[in-house]
Amino acid sequence: MPAAKANSKFMKPMTPDTVLADIVGNKAMPRTEIVKKLWSYIKKHGLQDKKNKRMINADEKLKKFFGGKKQVTMFELAKFIGKHAK
Repeated sequence: MPAAKANSKFMKPMTPDTVLADIVGNKAMPRTEIVKKLWSYIKKHGLQDKKNKRMINADEKLKKFFGGKKQVTMFELAKFIGKHAK
């Protein structure tokens, strides 16, 4: 089998909009880096639900990122990244 190559879609730099840039910074970065920075923000601010670890509770910055929702599942993060980064 050939060696695994990096998926170019995931490695292509994306530019965050102002809402996402408020959380992860405004320079272009791969989607994987955006996910890493989002998770470090969530953990740093203790926003992962204590009872159900798959749920993320929003603070003011994340509420804007989540389109006004107070809580989302971790599986929805990809959808919101797609909306806020091009």
